[in-house]
Amino acid sequence: MTFGPVGIRCPDHASTGGRVAAPRRTARKAAASLSRRGPYVTQALIGINVGIYVVQLAMGAGLSASMGWIYEHGVLISSAIDSSGQLVGVAEGEWWRLLTAAFLHYGPIHLGLNMLVLWFIGPALEEYLGHGRYALLYVVSGLAGSAGALIVSSGAPTVGASGAIFGIMGAALFLEWRKIYVFGGQALGLVVFNLAISFVIPGISIGGHIGGLIGGGLAALAFLYLRRMPAVATLAVAAVGALSVALALSQA
Repeated sequence: MTFGPVGIRCPDHASTGGRVAAPRRTARKAAASLSRRGPYVTQALIGINVGIYVVQLAMGAGLSASMGWIYEHGVLISSAIDSSGQLVGVAEGEWWRLLTAAFLHYGPIHLGLNMLVLWFIGPALEEYLGHGRYALLYVVSGLAGSAGALIVSSGAPTVGASGAIFGIMGAALFLEWRKIYVFGGQALGLVVFNLAISFVIPGISIGGHIGGLIGGGLAALAFLYLRRMPAVATLAVAAVGALSVALALSQA
């Protein structure tokens, strides 16, 4: 299966208690297991993203959802002046934008592409890690993606789940390197293809993609090598998120 780009910038503005599965777990086995218990976190994430966009439409944000209260208070930006003339942004202490931006999208195509990719690649990793670890990895990857976006281009308004989605790819790539084939050995090709698109198509958040990729890879490293100490592994992954926030704040 070939996936398209999973990130974009505004064109107008610029079971945590579960054991780790044995190596060589394939995507087919993951899908079979999920058919019994369901990819609840992936489904919830898609529901939240779609739900927020629907609320934006209902509030008159327009099809592109690049205006309105939710957008102005959630978009990732270092510093800017909003519609009321107030100075806003991460540099102004609005740290929550590092996370909220990952749940906003520029229109139905941007949203649809990201959610389609998340639906296809998320469940396999969710089955392997467990619901809790997968949710933590997703959030940490989103924070790392925001840090990367600010490091590369702090002045560009950025939204989208692409940082978190690239984190899923980064985790799968690291596991594949350790001979754990969550994506059936296709993680490397998936990452290379999407990174290539990031550099070719204008308006895509390159920093967000690379940041998310690194964050997800580091999270997978912690979960794998500290699997006999789950509490320590969770703290290590949380530390990756904290470091991402610190880097983002230093660049804002």
